[in-house]
Amino acid sequence: MDLMEYQAKELFAKHGVPVLPGTVVETADAARDAAAAIGGQVVVKAQVKTGGRGKAGGVKLAEDPDEAAEKAGAILGMDIKGHQVHRVLVTLASDIAEEYYVSFLLDRANRTYLAMASVEGGVEIEQLAVERPQALARIPVDALTGVDTAKAAEIADAAGFSADVRDQVVALLQTLWTVFTREDATLVEVNPLVKTPDGKVVALDGKVSLDDNAEFRHEDHAAFEDKAAADPLEARAKEKDLNYVKLSGEVGIIGNGAGLVMSTLDVVAYAGEQVGGVKPANFLDIGGGASAEVMANGLEIILSDDEVKSVFVNVFGGITACDAVANGIVHAFELLESRGDQVTKPLVVRLDGNNAEEGRRILSEFAAKAPEGLIEQVDTMDGAARRAAELAAAK
Repeated sequence: MDLMEYQAKELFAKHGVPVLPGTVVETADAARDAAAAIGGQVVVKAQVKTGGRGKAGGVKLAEDPDEAAEKAGAILGMDIKGHQVHRVLVTLASDIAEEYYVSFLLDRANRTYLAMASVEGGVEIEQLAVERPQALARIPVDALTGVDTAKAAEIADAAGFSADVRDQVVALLQTLWTVFTREDATLVEVNPLVKTPDGKVVALDGKVSLDDNAEFRHEDHAAFEDKAAADPLEARAKEKDLNYVKLSGEVGIIGNGAGLVMSTLDVVAYAGEQVGGVKPANFLDIGGGASAEVMANGLEIILSDDEVKSVFVNVFGGITACDAVANGIVHAFELLESRGDQVTKPLVVRLDGNNAEEGRRILSEFAAKAPEGLIEQVDTMDGAARRAAELAAAK
């Protein structure tokens, strides 16, 4: 789960990372009150889970409470890279002497943790890494030893922090590592980390990604979920414990196993290019031991997507037997029809592996009773993808 800036700063403050005072609000009037309580110059910052807020006009300086209300009113409701602004952070403005960058992240490729730091913060770090990679220090961090004083000093020295801020940065890196480990994060980033004119180091902005697999250890993390910004289909899928991600496309996808589903997305995208640019509508992995109920829930979610024109069910039976998948499809149709939802979107099904023959028989019998063309079975993955794309394009 990616956090918004104000949420990241809440975690920073909880563990002792220095941040500036601020209040998150949802109305212009509340922004005026927050600015009055803070006093002096404030910055009004859009709270969305994407970068580039400043360039989009989502970060504005305000001299007094009335101007803060005016700026907040202009920012609230904005669309920034597809994210609508529902709240803003009103925070104390700060003069900046220097800007830095620091982060800890999970380095999946090398199966370790990685610290990154630079004395050139406040810019797109991806751009810096490409154009001037020597300006970005990358230091592996052992999971067993973590970040003690010696490791923090190694990171700070590799990045080239000057002597006047080095000790503060060394201390901050250790505290930031505490945030990373105790909150089960996969990314903790401060950009910019700034030195103020009086020489203090402060986290001016923050980004945190939490590991959803560790939710059971952090009941308080549930409060970070932004239900207003969440896709309603993804929210419904989460309630049903489905591994579902909404995409922008016309062919609904169901598969068993993340690798198979990812491959299915690719073959559908390729097939869709041949018929006018049809694309996959979602990622949905029903898992290796999915029951008929799980299959029914997944199909229900996908068929509820107005953008979906056809559905491709791609299953290789291993732990999940193909007859269970077939029964799940039948059950899903019955469930939807019992709710008054007439299923009109065609399904293309490819079953192979464990109990495939029985699964095909179940579907053939059901298809014979269903409206013509509602369910089709195709033997190959490429052929099924092509057929699903054709059906979507014809709608």
